[in-house]
Amino acid sequence: MTPIPDTADSALRLAIPKGRMHEGVVALLADAGVRITASARGYRPRVSLPDTETKVLKPQNIVEMLDAGSRDAGFAGADWVEELNADVVEILDTGLDAVRIVAAAPPAVLDDGAPPARPLVVASEFERIARRWIDRRNRDDRFLRSYGATEVFPPEDADCVIDVAASGATLEANNLVVFETLMHSSTRLYASRRAMETPEKRRAIEDLALVLRSVLEARKRVMLEVNVAPDRLEAVVAALPCMREPTVALLHAGAGYAVKAAVPRDALPTLIPAIKAQGGADIVISPLSQVTP
Repeated sequence: MTPIPDTADSALRLAIPKGRMHEGVVALLADAGVRITASARGYRPRVSLPDTETKVLKPQNIVEMLDAGSRDAGFAGADWVEELNADVVEILDTGLDAVRIVAAAPPAVLDDGAPPARPLVVASEFERIARRWIDRRNRDDRFLRSYGATEVFPPEDADCVIDVAASGATLEANNLVVFETLMHSSTRLYASRRAMETPEKRRAIEDLALVLRSVLEARKRVMLEVNVAPDRLEAVVAALPCMREPTVALLHAGAGYAVKAAVPRDALPTLIPAIKAQGGADIVISPLSQVTP
């Protein structure tokens, strides 16, 4: 893509995605203390970050503008970066809106769950990704460009589709069977190469990634606090999956110890019984808002 001349000032130009990614990105920013407030100009919300201006755009446009350098940073799916062959810098994978790009077809088209050797009509919004798959097949398949609702093309207008799948329910509802996963995608924070070569903007982007990463880490953990008798301290500490070492404090009148650690949330079903078995008592679980290792 042809770079766009940099006519903006030193403000960080941040792009927020429209559509299914929008709510998750705004919630992630809010949990990091970054407020996005709608304004009268709906596509240019206010942001609480200093020296930052925002614009709401379609994810594919965000990728194009980062590639061209007219935006400094923005959120988009890895699928559109791949599709547009964009030269951008991935800063942070949020893990939000995890999807797959898949190939799917009606059961009648498939031979034992695989595409037949004959030429196929392949419908997709993702032309580059689809054509690469077609080239690998080397069966003289024909590409058919779709503009949304790709899943309704088979069987009358296409033999198979290359499309986005989250749970796969939409494909299944349209009698399509996934027979190949082409790539995995999620919402990610990207930056333009030009911005990353500018020290002030690079620092602002990396600082934003740091606080977002702290929220993502906190969403996976909880604070566990437990009281333990002196003779059971080491056994309880050994049972805790800590980030480093737990915090240990002496209880009043030497009655034992209070132990505190940020532990994985999904470990709780087995961790709480294990701590109890080792002599832990008065276990308290608290949510975390941000964790920065």
